[in-house]
Amino acid sequence: MLSPTQLLQEFVTLWVVIDPIGTLPVFLAVTAGMSANQRRSVAVRAVIVSFIVLVLFLLLGQIVLEALGLALPSFQIAGGIVLFLFALTMIFGHSKPEEEIAEAERVRQTSVFPVAIPSIASPGAMLTVVILTDNDRFSLAHQAITATLMGVVLAVTLGILLAATPLFRVLGTTGAAVISRVMGMILAAVAVDAVLRALVAVGALPSFS
Repeated sequence: MLSPTQLLQEFVTLWVVIDPIGTLPVFLAVTAGMSANQRRSVAVRAVIVSFIVLVLFLLLGQIVLEALGLALPSFQIAGGIVLFLFALTMIFGHSKPEEEIAEAERVRQTSVFPVAIPSIASPGAMLTVVILTDNDRFSLAHQAITATLMGVVLAVTLGILLAATPLFRVLGTTGAAVISRVMGMILAAVAVDAVLRALVAVGALPSFS
């Protein structure tokens, strides 16, 4: 059994890499203009998709990564590029008018990208669950506890996203549009930072603070 200290350490680690608070700005930006029911659907679907993806990495990630010889910096750079491209759409607006996309399809698309992947189930989160459930070091009981802690963090994430609805009533349509552009700039900076830190990790760039 894990000690209380170990449980806390794993919980904090999962909290940091999943980053429920950090997901909120992305959620606010991409669900601007949606109804309350649509936002709830996006939040629930995104958390369910994230849970499935992270559980798959927990069960099979180590086998796949070892077979392909992939490292965390590779995931960080790939995730950073994807985030940056999405940030551009937030800043400059969608290339396709939203009314051309069916309501149900828009909810499905937004739930998976970018809320579930790569915001909640980020490359760092995927690799972290693999590390925390290393088959060579940890028992099945330990891995089950880690999966439970991950589920708790995702449940908190869902609660935070569902609590975002009152913010839209305060912001209104214009405020939500402004938030979307501002958050796009912040997300672009986060994406660039992820790529730079990955390059530092592999020694391609000198360390920076």
